Amino acid sequence: MLTPELLQELNPRQREAVSHGDGPLLIVAGAGSGKTKTLAYRVAYLISEGVSPERILLLSFTRRAAEEMLKRAGAALTAYPGVVQRAWGGTFHAVANRILRLYARPAGLSPDFTVIDRTDAEDFLNLVRNEMGFARKNKRFPRKATCMGIYSRRVNSDEDLTTVLSKHYPWCLEWKDDLTALFSAYVERKQKQSVLDYDDLLLYLYYLLEDPRLKDALGGRFDHILVDEYQDTNRIQAGILSRLRERNQNITVVGDDAQSIYSFRSATVRNMLDFPSQFKDATIVTLDQNYRSLEPILDTTNRVIAQAHERYTKDLWATRGQGQQPQLITCADEGHEDEEVIRLVLEHYEQGISLRRQAVLFRAASHSASLELALTRKNIPFHKYGGLRFLEAAHVKDVVSLLRIVENPRDEIAWFRVLQLISGIGPATANAIFTHVASHGYDPASVESFSAPPSARDGLHRLGHLMADLVRVRSEVPSTLIERVRMFYTPLLKENYENSEAREHDIAHIEQLATGYTSLESFLDNLVLDPPMSTSDLAGPPIKDDDWLVLSTVHSAKGLEWDVVYLIHAADGCLPSDMATGSQEEIDEELRLTYVAMTRARDFLYVLWPLRFYGRTPGTTDRHTYAQRCRFFTDDVVGTMEQRSCGVEEQAPELPSFEPPEHDIAARIRGIWN
Repeated sequence: MLTPELLQELNPRQREAVSHGDGPLLIVAGAGSGKTKTLAYRVAYLISEGVSPERILLLSFTRRAAEEMLKRAGAALTAYPGVVQRAWGGTFHAVANRILRLYARPAGLSPDFTVIDRTDAEDFLNLVRNEMGFARKNKRFPRKATCMGIYSRRVNSDEDLTTVLSKHYPWCLEWKDDLTALFSAYVERKQKQSVLDYDDLLLYLYYLLEDPRLKDALGGRFDHILVDEYQDTNRIQAGILSRLRERNQNITVVGDDAQSIYSFRSATVRNMLDFPSQFKDATIVTLDQNYRSLEPILDTTNRVIAQAHERYTKDLWATRGQGQQPQLITCADEGHEDEEVIRLVLEHYEQGISLRRQAVLFRAASHSASLELALTRKNIPFHKYGGLRFLEAAHVKDVVSLLRIVENPRDEIAWFRVLQLISGIGPATANAIFTHVASHGYDPASVESFSAPPSARDGLHRLGHLMADLVRVRSEVPSTLIERVRMFYTPLLKENYENSEAREHDIAHIEQLATGYTSLESFLDNLVLDPPMSTSDLAGPPIKDDDWLVLSTVHSAKGLEWDVVYLIHAADGCLPSDMATGSQEEIDEELRLTYVAMTRARDFLYVLWPLRFYGRTPGTTDRHTYAQRCRFFTDDVVGTMEQRSCGVEEQAPELPSFEPPEHDIAARIRGIWN
């Protein structure tokens, strides 16, 4: 069992959750209440009670989160070194991929299926879109990213296409029939080529579990299932969990309905709110002891979230004591807002709070534009969360496409990308070459026998030679294959891209990442499902200072914390966004977004909003509009905050009284016209 000393580290409600026996358990974990520790200790508790780690499934939304929880669980079980690592742990998509690899045939899949990321899925959909002639419509047809957004929302929610279009893409309603045909052709094309996108991983598992035998087999593999961030699950994910738990009801989910902010990814807070009705006799444990923020911050945030129309009631209370009240600052305009943020940042910096322990949060990435310019002028280094991910970089996609062809020669998108790297090959020729390879049983080496244009013959010969070589050594470790790919690709990299030196570092990084993998299949799966965050050539100019201010959207800030938080642009239209006030559900999510931003603060919280917004760069025109304070800062909320203004004209001081002058001023003015 867990030692009494370890259990004493937990507060009473955490201990209640950790030591729960069998049956469904919902842990409503408020912000900063130690949910990660609670879930990790529950894993350790189950193992100490005799549950085999191989029969525990831990699901999260990032691999890092799953690894962190298993690491903590292992630290709590020092008497059983290494045993925790035998548990199943990972993201929903990674676990779905692992199960589908084991049950590919029953799922109707080829065992060598490949998984493509979001941008490749958009390109795949766009290929079908163009072939069906939708790009040549005489009216504006949705672009590939919009089409993919519609498709993904439809398959991940319980809404039909008409509802999805009406609620989220009303201007696309006229294309409903064409979109239906497009999505149908897209699905057929993927299935023909054994290609799965992210959504497919969940869909195939969901429908695989419709078979009673497979449902029993898969559900029977696990004695306990634990789920982190349950408020961020969508309908398909909740359905998978429900089907896996028909044999027994041992499921633990942890989350905070007040932090459900990802409806644009089809997540629904209903999964958490409806958990007790879905799993009868569920035990609910609320973690409301906050270890992050000072009491005045919680006084304010509790009143903010109390406005939600439906929620699990909890008022967080602090263990860290009192401090400065949160400040609500009305600024004359964006320029004054920028100046006030910078003044406060430097003031706290001089007090000993480093820049990295301070964060400026905002609803949309564009809201920080003027602040970024002001910080640059003041020579204050900053790092903004966002930008392209590793797999979205063109040169990385090139190398991954070469490897995907080896793993699955039917992968049309991978072929199209690779072939068009060769001088003299355009879309039409690439299509002809792919048809040629298909007629030769999808033998990658057959590309060399295609009768290519003279300008492309040498490049196609080199590609054919590489493919023959890769097929021959396919069973070797992935790093060996990538070394051969790198030697082939480096000349093409220099021909097709600027700044090739920085990009070569990324290719070397891919080779390094492959070290330790025993198969190309597992390496590609992990690279697509959990890619690195950034690339050498897209990282921007280096920050030579060892400290920098954090700028972040609220969505990117979830799960993080800072000593000082500045929430800017807290004005209606910005927060809540004017694009997200069409229904009560949308407004409630914007309220939760505000709550998430404010609960990132440990010691100091500043909420700023500009009284005026200029149509263009301030100083070039006087045209402006007046804003209104964010509707979520009601009188009840503001009563817990210190209010002040910045740059706003103050009331004129009261003048001393004087006797009226001897001359009649009004008469003098009338006299001008006499």
